[in-house]
Amino acid sequence: MPRLTLHLDRPLDLRRTVWPHLRGLHDPAMRVTGEHLVRATRTAEGPATIEIRQHGEVIEIEAWGPGADRAIDAAPAFIGIDDDRSGFAPANRLLADLDRRRPGLRIGRSGAVLEALIPAILEQKVTGTEARRAYRGIIARWGEPAPGPFGLRLLPPPEVLATTPYHAFHPLGLERRRADLVRAVAARANRFEEIVAMPLPAAYARLRAMPGIGPWTAAEVAVRALGDRDAVSVGDYHLPSLVAYALAGERKATDERMLELLEPFRGHRARVVRLLEESGIRPEMHGPRMQPHSIAAI
Repeated sequence: MPRLTLHLDRPLDLRRTVWPHLRGLHDPAMRVTGEHLVRATRTAEGPATIEIRQHGEVIEIEAWGPGADRAIDAAPAFIGIDDDRSGFAPANRLLADLDRRRPGLRIGRSGAVLEALIPAILEQKVTGTEARRAYRGIIARWGEPAPGPFGLRLLPPPEVLATTPYHAFHPLGLERRRADLVRAVAARANRFEEIVAMPLPAAYARLRAMPGIGPWTAAEVAVRALGDRDAVSVGDYHLPSLVAYALAGERKATDERMLELLEPFRGHRARVVRLLEESGIRPEMHGPRMQPHSIAAI
């Protein structure tokens, strides 16, 4: 079992940094508890489980499985060791204060595109509860046990998802549109995994070239898999109101207004969004909330 020890030269908040990769508190492929995480992943060399422990300024990493060496190599980027904060010095008093109080919040990257893309597709136009239920169902039905002693499970191999008929996803709450999109991206898994080595504009272009992957889905993948510090999830149900309320005291906003407010922070807009998400600031909700859907209505 390969091991790696890192010594930090600046703060790291492990839980908050990796939180975007966790798909609910009952994610079968990942667990985070305080300064400890375990995650199951697929690599070019095969499946792996990685364990990361933080002891103050020391990070201990261990991995299991055929892909253990590759997972160890990817671990520093996953926890944001090379996160570049150059140019981020917000004049906005709220953001400056949030950044001061969350010095260890970093933007990491998993390098695992399909593991970010499949959950993002499941989250399209449904509630988080519905999306997490579908994610757990897919892993329970077609996934497999991950290496190591933690009892995690792996997202199914792409060839399994690509060849599963769309109607088999219906009991999990997926209508044909999302089921077919899952199958289509799985069939092109290698093409999507290649974007980790591309410049960001080319990576976005390849993602967006697939019908059904819009700006929201592409940004959700780019911030997680590619570590895009400037990703903004345009089309999000809640984000415009959060940004407008926190930065301008406005309770409702459009995507255009959100982008206007985020423009001064271009280059680090994903960092601003993460700080706001972690702030606990929320506008009061007076309008209708997104409701669970029957798949027949989607």
